[in-house]
Amino acid sequence: MKQRNILAAGFALMLVALSLISCKKNPEQPLIDALDQTFSSAFPQDGPGAAVLITRGGKVLLDKGYGLADMDTKAKIDGDTFFNIASMSKQFTAVAILQLAQEGKLSVDDCIHKYFPEFKADFWDRITIANLMSHTSGVPDARGYIPYEEKILATDSLSMAYLYNLDTLNFQPGEQYEYINPTYVVLGKIVERVSGEEFEAYMRSHIFDPAQMKSTVYYVPGLDARIPNMSHGYELGDQDSLWHECDYGEETFFATRPDGGIYTSTHEFLSWEKALHNGTVLDKEYLELAQTPKILVSENPVRQYGYGWIVEHRDNAPVNVYHTGANGGFRTLGAYYPASDVEVIIFSNRVDFNWAVFKPVVEELMGI
Repeated sequence: MKQRNILAAGFALMLVALSLISCKKNPEQPLIDALDQTFSSAFPQDGPGAAVLITRGGKVLLDKGYGLADMDTKAKIDGDTFFNIASMSKQFTAVAILQLAQEGKLSVDDCIHKYFPEFKADFWDRITIANLMSHTSGVPDARGYIPYEEKILATDSLSMAYLYNLDTLNFQPGEQYEYINPTYVVLGKIVERVSGEEFEAYMRSHIFDPAQMKSTVYYVPGLDARIPNMSHGYELGDQDSLWHECDYGEETFFATRPDGGIYTSTHEFLSWEKALHNGTVLDKEYLELAQTPKILVSENPVRQYGYGWIVEHRDNAPVNVYHTGANGGFRTLGAYYPASDVEVIIFSNRVDFNWAVFKPVVEELMGI
């Protein structure tokens, strides 16, 4: 019952939306109306919701907020609301690494021992930067190594502390795929050691500012005030069916940065996409390297992982380059369809948002 609005709305509205497309209005208004109705029915205005930004050929088709950013203040969501984008943050860290590779300061084939000689196990000689970026390192996740009371407040250093004495791998590097977060924290530390700059300072000067992401920041406990128009994540209570805040202090590893700590808006994320496409932050050669499949995502044969992006190629369907995020009550998506030049950006602050429900509807409406 908790997910009835989210799970039912997309499919229930599909026929209605498609019928609107056939209306004899201006060419794009029926599509805009159909998209708007799809999301407005899914996100009631009196609860947590989402910011949705959809473009085609560089033209904005839908840029709208649905629901509330903050259940206490009743602040409404719009395109300038800032969300924690969770694992979508990984692509930014990957780009930072590739910038340094582009400058000849490192190679993605370098072994991790080169940058962390203090890691004790010999297997770090066989684990490369590329393995960390593609989730093929074999390194086990931190969750089994850190007590819950520490995980709930964990920052970068604590989340990777177990790696110094790690003595076992889940599989040999490069042989399998296993999605984990602490290896991206290691990548953030490599950015620091190679550039000589503190991680967020590097990201500000080399990533965020060039991409016109002027207010985008990483979450730091106690510094909420520096996040403009900050939303909170929410989950439904098991007993009372009410929305409860679920972000820092309620969710583990919420304050780690390179793997999932960015707060940004749909407007600023669109600026990021533009910066990627026009070569502002990375040469085309290196962006293609990042978005070229490296390993099959085992649970889904049509999905593969590159460096910070998932690449999906279904039979008789165009390529979709994307990443999702899930952290506390936040659920986010940034997807690009190169063949049709369509961007779909959805940032939600409710735990029951499921892109898989909306995906066929949006793709059908957009003619993808």
